[in-house]
Amino acid sequence: MTIRWHRVLGRDELPEGRVRTVTAGHETLALSRFEGRYCALDNACPHQGGPLGEGSIEGGWLRCPWHGWDFHPCTGRSPGSHEDGVATHPVEEREDGVYVGLEEEEPRVRTVSDVMAETMVAWGVTHVFGMVGHSNLGLADALREREAAGELTYVGVRHEGAAAFAASGYAKLTGKPAACLSIAGPGATNLLTGLWDAKVDRAPVLALTGQVATQVMGPGNFQELDLSAAFAPVAAFSQVVLPDSRHAELMTLALKHATIERDVGHLVFPDQVQTIPAGDAQASGPEGRVASPTITPPAEALDAALERLRGAKRPMIVVGHGARFEMDAVVELAEALGAPVITTFKAKGVIPDSHPLAGGVLGRSGTPVASWFMNESDLLLVFGASFSTHTGISPKLPIVQVDFDRMMLGKGHPVTVPVWGEIGVTARLLRERLFGAAGGGAGDGGSGAGATTGASAGATRVGHEGDARTELAERWALWRAEKASRAADDRGRGLNAAALFAALQRHVPEDAVLSVDVGNNTYSFGRYFECARQSVLMSGYLGSIGFGFPAAMGAWAAVGDTRKVVSISGDGGFGQYLGELTTAVKYGMPITHVLLNNGELGKISKEQRAADLDVWQTSLHNPDFSRFADNCGALGIRVERADQLDAALERALAHDGPSLVEVMTDVELV
Repeated sequence: MTIRWHRVLGRDELPEGRVRTVTAGHETLALSRFEGRYCALDNACPHQGGPLGEGSIEGGWLRCPWHGWDFHPCTGRSPGSHEDGVATHPVEEREDGVYVGLEEEEPRVRTVSDVMAETMVAWGVTHVFGMVGHSNLGLADALREREAAGELTYVGVRHEGAAAFAASGYAKLTGKPAACLSIAGPGATNLLTGLWDAKVDRAPVLALTGQVATQVMGPGNFQELDLSAAFAPVAAFSQVVLPDSRHAELMTLALKHATIERDVGHLVFPDQVQTIPAGDAQASGPEGRVASPTITPPAEALDAALERLRGAKRPMIVVGHGARFEMDAVVELAEALGAPVITTFKAKGVIPDSHPLAGGVLGRSGTPVASWFMNESDLLLVFGASFSTHTGISPKLPIVQVDFDRMMLGKGHPVTVPVWGEIGVTARLLRERLFGAAGGGAGDGGSGAGATTGASAGATRVGHEGDARTELAERWALWRAEKASRAADDRGRGLNAAALFAALQRHVPEDAVLSVDVGNNTYSFGRYFECARQSVLMSGYLGSIGFGFPAAMGAWAAVGDTRKVVSISGDGGFGQYLGELTTAVKYGMPITHVLLNNGELGKISKEQRAADLDVWQTSLHNPDFSRFADNCGALGIRVERADQLDAALERALAHDGPSLVEVMTDVELV
């Protein structure tokens, strides 16, 4: 037997008659100083594992702090005839401190958690956001192993809700799943809001929750909840990991459901199952488990769509969040048609507002440019949108709707031509059938085999002249003049939103990721900020306040230092997860957060007035958020005048680390 000695304390750190918890290698011990000598016992009481190092020595006995069981500080024996005791370890007092001798550690045993973590890596999961705790320690150790191997990055957050929002933001940006980790009970339930956000916005997320040991499930153990039942509505796949489960297969199924269905996969890990030895069990991957996602539309549906496009005088393309990864094909079709492209709010930024065919955002958070073209159109070609009431896509117009999910076609009302197909594939087929392989059409001098078809369609396309560019430019000019006029408004009660977002538009890098919260700040962003090539993240269908900053952490995990990440929120939204600013500092996330502080839940006040009610309980008591940021270790800047905006944003965006710009805004000028 080989003994390895570990220094655990300095010689005079522990007073006579006291006990303390110390760590030697991976062992936690109770070290006491009793009757002039040092003694070391196993730290766990044999009753229920109480930490003896947190106990006290009373009448010559070391008393467990949980239930009062007694042990001799040096022999570990119980008083009287009790045979249960605690193991002892040799101790030496040396010149440089106190040493405890332990047997050489056995090599770490590969567990079922290791198999499942290896399977996560095989499926391409690179980031886990979460909180480590007593009921997920075995699983957490497996994740630690993968991080040590350079295969996984773990981000420890301050609240599990932020972990789920971060995973959702990561998935919305990349289309790939990230994972969130929690303990049993309240840790698991804290994940639910962020998971619902991912589910309703079709973002793939993997949720990993600890659970109490199976032998105490049922009677109502501490922090025991029926997590399968709690997660059933939100998860496309939810299973408990049992000792005899096919562990790699369970993880594969969870990730397959998340990836293919763009939904939530969930696994419950009972405490004692996490550390069961795995033997030679192998990890699993996606090879042979996932088919190509391309879906070619049925010929009949494609022909019907083409007939409608050829007959339309003013067709318009409407793009939703579901088309964000296929916009090259959609824009090529729009350019061939000369048709305007407007987006839902959730899809803001998928086409640059500077593009000559871009019409901006439609709906409550949108621009008059988009709504004008909606009113003037005679055919809507809709890609990846779900007809939210917030968007306002008119059901009275003829509609050709394209989506990969058959359930989304005609979801809320009938559409003229539902087309089941992958968006990029369908857009390319429409262009080729209308204009031939060259893709020529209105405004781009198309030629080749499809030129006759293209000319025929062009003669009756948008604006009767085959192109919407001139009309769009005129409408944008009117709206930009209106925005400039609003930016000059000043009631002496803070900055107005038009001026703030004009400044952001001047300074935010063209390829930045923008994570937007919920509230008046969101509506103002939709109206006033014109996107270049920025990617925009938001809590779309759920509309959950607090989304902005945690989702920005997820975006940072996805892009690292290759793109700037900027989050935007009101004071109400940032207050939900303001503790996560310390997470950003801990991991050196160079996120710039722009905080609109009006001391009020302004959107709710507006809704109360619209309902002819008194404004009630919407005021907020805020700290100086810029000083709070400084106290957390970030850069905090407070802006109280419009002439301070540009310098503040320049400084914050250039800062090497987290920064927060607190802008004192007028609640009425949104």
